[in-house]
Amino acid sequence: MDRRHYWLLVLCASAILMITMGTRQSLGLFVSPLNTSTGLGIVTISFALAVGQFVWGAAQPIFGALLDRAGTVRIIVIGALMMAVGLAATPFMSSGFGLVMMLGVVMAAGAGAGSFSILIGSAAQRLPVEKRAFASGFINAGGSFGQFVFAPVSQALIMAFGWVSAMWALAVACLATIPLAFKLGNKPQTAPVAGAPAEITLKEQIRVAFQDRSYWCLHAGFFTCGFHISFLVTHLPGEVNLCGLPASVSAGALAAIGIANIAGSLGVGWLAQKYRMKMLLFWVYAMRAVAVACFLLAPKTAMTFYIFGAALGITWLATVPPTAGLVGKLFGARYLATLFGLTLLSHQIGGFFGAWLGGVAVDRAGNYQWLWYADIVFASLAALVNLPIREAPPQLVANAA
Repeated sequence: MDRRHYWLLVLCASAILMITMGTRQSLGLFVSPLNTSTGLGIVTISFALAVGQFVWGAAQPIFGALLDRAGTVRIIVIGALMMAVGLAATPFMSSGFGLVMMLGVVMAAGAGAGSFSILIGSAAQRLPVEKRAFASGFINAGGSFGQFVFAPVSQALIMAFGWVSAMWALAVACLATIPLAFKLGNKPQTAPVAGAPAEITLKEQIRVAFQDRSYWCLHAGFFTCGFHISFLVTHLPGEVNLCGLPASVSAGALAAIGIANIAGSLGVGWLAQKYRMKMLLFWVYAMRAVAVACFLLAPKTAMTFYIFGAALGITWLATVPPTAGLVGKLFGARYLATLFGLTLLSHQIGGFFGAWLGGVAVDRAGNYQWLWYADIVFASLAALVNLPIREAPPQLVANAA
């Protein structure tokens, strides 16, 4: 693959993830306006978003398995239309069930069709092995940039035109992924690279993967990652409100997370070419535990939230490139979209509990204190669970390739 086609591929994939992730990661800003407008209650709205976390994860291995048959373009187009419909119809939902169906099922499933496993898996099939780690980090950085852009824009639209118009604007933005999808193409441009045998079926590959302890370690770490991220992206605006600070601080903190994670994603993608990815995951999760502990001890000012957001941002989605890279190292690129999609399902099961229990906590206790403590414990455990993963040093892998 020449340099021009390489950058066209990673830039288009990154732009698609920017839109899908930027939209999803901004939904926490709509919790308070939704509650005020519908009167459904914080627990009901949190549950709808929690269902969305799970569905987003569950959709990815399904769409990943369909990728070889339907092609990348069709999958992303279907996802874009589902996202647009789900967001556009949400303002017309007056019941908890309707909210769950539109935000939690239709919109979330559509976002899953244009997310990490689809885009990174599709790119990996088209790239030589030595370029995959950095490409994954670059694509991942697109999701971070989306949060940086969409969070303040969404908040500004909510304040200027109301939450309904803001949500419709997000629905229109999702349709922009359609022309970008056609630039990716449907067929891999390179032959399958060393990894799983070409003749192995998807069912056999999944069975082999789930018999591997290292694959289960990745699932366990990603479960806690999902809990952490979903709790924060859904309820950080609520924490800001409890501290008596304006809603603009929430948008600023979410934007700080996004911009800092661009550096985090690119940095981890680059480091993954030189160091063991399991050690990168160890340090990323450990840094999260330290960041949350420092936040709890600090005075709750606007600057504290911005610094906290930037500190978290370094690690926010930086778990994705090494996790996807380890799946590729262990099992090859042939079924990467499906196998990585399954780890993201575990991520989003954790995400379900993070989003839902945050609403339960503030409803019963009036604050998020005990969930912050749980977050520190989970991040610490996630760091440790990655250490037993079997991984050869990058130099040996490059020599073997």
